[in-house]
Amino acid sequence: MELVLSPQHILQKLVSMGCSLGCLRPTLTVEGRRYRVLRQLAEGGFSTVELVEDCETGKRFAVKRIVCHSIEDQNMAQREVEVTRALRHSNIVRVVGAATRGAADIYNNLTSEVLIVLPLFKQNLHEELVRREAAGAPLPTHLLLSLFAQICSAVRELHRSDPPLAHRDIKPHNILLGADLAPVLMDFGSTAPARTTPATLQEAAYLQDTAAERSSMTYRPPELFHVATGAPVDERTDIWSLGCLLYALIYFKGPFDSVYEKGDSVALAVQGGTIELPDAGEAARQGLQDLVIGMTNLDINFRMDIEAVLERVGQLQELAGDEVL
Repeated sequence: MELVLSPQHILQKLVSMGCSLGCLRPTLTVEGRRYRVLRQLAEGGFSTVELVEDCETGKRFAVKRIVCHSIEDQNMAQREVEVTRALRHSNIVRVVGAATRGAADIYNNLTSEVLIVLPLFKQNLHEELVRREAAGAPLPTHLLLSLFAQICSAVRELHRSDPPLAHRDIKPHNILLGADLAPVLMDFGSTAPARTTPATLQEAAYLQDTAAERSSMTYRPPELFHVATGAPVDERTDIWSLGCLLYALIYFKGPFDSVYEKGDSVALAVQGGTIELPDAGEAARQGLQDLVIGMTNLDINFRMDIEAVLERVGQLQELAGDEVL
């Protein structure tokens, strides 16, 4: 008579042989280190993020899995690793390890996978703002300015690269927060050479389509909604996004999030350039509103650059220090 064991019996047998639930979990090997997959943390359009632990030390990390359907996808994912590793800044996420598994081939329907091991953070800026909005607890001005100054410092590292780079997807979701609320910029999958002038309709369409794929709609600058032939684009695309992020730091949400939530056209709203700014209150808050306006000028040629933004933030920090907060 054939003996059929239930899953419970099989598990009990494995445990009696010294195998815990942990050893039944799938593992990944990246740069010679083995990680045990615990659970999925997040899922996006191009990747998933999983919680893992080092099988040797037990330390926990996040692993970003990027599935690549073509060589172009694979090259972009590998470039994300290269860019992130090249940027050494306390407010930029560091790569713990990376690996590519398989080889993408769109013609033979073969995919590859790029794995990026990253430090583990408990929350991002978006989650912190949602929590504060629910509690009715806006960021104190001095803390807001400190957070924003550090984020801008990380962006300046990109803009100072040779050649200059643009992140192209700055938003609260891509700002991780440490235990002391120190911000860390992440997700460099959309990063590209900042300065370009599309010479043909095809080049303009490619830049516009890439932005539509890689740059979040409510933080995307107007010049990337409609890319014009012969119109220079530079790192000030990030300044628009930073201006929207600064607005979110003040009011919990970006200036165009409500447009998206209502189902109205974000593209029309962004290109219309109308940003509502409620009453500010103290002088430092009024200065923040003025900074948002300067950073979200519809014309990229008249938009502030990162150095001007940081200089103004420094002035506002001095002003905030003189006020009773």
